[in-house]
Formats: sequence, structure tokens, C-alpha cells
Amino acid sequence: MTSSPTARKRVLIANDDGIFSPGIKALALAVAAVAEVYVVAPDVEQSGVGHGITFRRPLRFKHTAAAGFGDIPAYRVDGTPADCVVLGVNLLGRPDMVVSGINLGANMGDDLTHSGTVAAAIEGVSLGLPAIALSQISAGGEYDFAPGAEYAAKLVAQVLEHGLPPRTFLNVNIPPQIKGACVTRLSDHRYEDTLITRHDPEGREYHWVSGKPRAEYASDTDFGAVEDGYVSVTPIRLDLTARDLIGAVSAYLPGV
Repeated sequence: MTSSPTARKRVLIANDDGIFSPGIKALALAVAAVAEVYVVAPDVEQSGVGHGITFRRPLRFKHTAAAGFGDIPAYRVDGTPADCVVLGVNLLGRPDMVVSGINLGANMGDDLTHSGTVAAAIEGVSLGLPAIALSQISAGGEYDFAPGAEYAAKLVAQVLEHGLPPRTFLNVNIPPQIKGACVTRLSDHRYEDTLITRHDPEGREYHWVSGKPRAEYASDTDFGAVEDGYVSVTPIRLDLTARDLIGAVSAYLPGV
């Protein structure tokens, strides 16, 4: 009697750039070679929304065949990246892993606190699933997602085989041209915000929040690795406790 073939692992793919982003298309098609894939992504761009969850209005969940995913099931949601993971897990069945990206632009250092790409991975982790967030740096504004997507598929296969500890995920940044890959720590990469104030045709004031990225180079950080042409893979733990401050804060903590 022959045994039935082992079922393929299932991977839920999300992003924050939206269902029609070329990054998520390249990622889904590449990962489909190593796992069963389904896509749930925002219907419009949701960059910078962080880990927001929509709970004050209903959400729409619609199948879409127009995004170029071939036979891969793809759905769009009028909500945040985290919403996409929640709906995908609950409506389409629990996957073995959540993968978010490939984002158009880096998510390094302090960027992780507002990144919708990272938030989708965090939502997967909060649901007890291993997760990866992937972002890519452009070459003069142009993106070639094929090499990064190929590397992502290899990494997904390894994580599906070996797993990750609870409440952890991998944050990956891909350079324009790949020399290799390395494990890194977070840099101090951040955006220095600038407020641009203008007036509309009726004289009413409005504001744009803008900013320029800043980071100090160190070869063992995500920023340094990408600057040197390497894929940066940073293990991230969701426990934000500053354990080194517990004693100091306890010493001056006021009574009630």
C-alpha cells in the first residue's frame, strides 16, 4: 500500500503596498514553488499605518482575479495589513506561516514601529505563527524583485522546516544588487520628520508630514549590510521589556 504524499505547507502572503503591487506578485509567485500560497492584501496602499486594527466599521473581503497571481487565490481587503492577516487566517484557514512584502522601500531600525509590512508579520506572530517581513531598496527608483523573491522563497522553505521561537519573526531587507546574505541587528535608521505647511485655494491651512532617512553606518546592522550589498536578516522579538531598567524603576517607584 503506497502512502499519500505529504501535504504542502500553507503560506499566507500580505503586504501594505496593496494587492496590485509588483512586489507582492513577485513574492507570491516565487514562494508558490515551495508552499501552497494564498494572498490577502489591502485594496489600496496602506504604507505607514503600523499595527492598526479596524474595529469601528465593517471590512470587505473580495476575491480578485485581476492582480496577476495566476492560479494563486488572491483577496483584497478595505483595511490595514493587520486586518488582512486576521481575515485571511479566519476566513481561509490557518496557515503554517505568514509572509509580508515585498515592500517598496526599506524597513530598518526605527521604521519597524510604523511599518505596515512589519505589522502584518507581527499580527501573524500574535496569532502564534512564524512570520517574515520583506522589504527591498530600489536602484534609482527602479525595482527588480526577481532576485529578492527567489531568495525569499529559499528563506521561507528554511523557516517552514526549522521554525522560529514563539513571539519572534525575521525582518528582511534586500539591496538592489545581492552579493550575499547575513544575520544582522537593528540599526538606528529613522526618518527625521519635517512638517510642510501650505494653504488650499480657500486659504485654509493644511499640513504634509515629510522626512528624510538617517542612519549611522555599522557593518553588523541592517542598514550596514544593505549598504554593503547584502540581504539583511534580522531576528526580532516582540518582548519590548527593558529588563535592565526594572531595578532602577523599582527603586524610585512611588507608592499609591
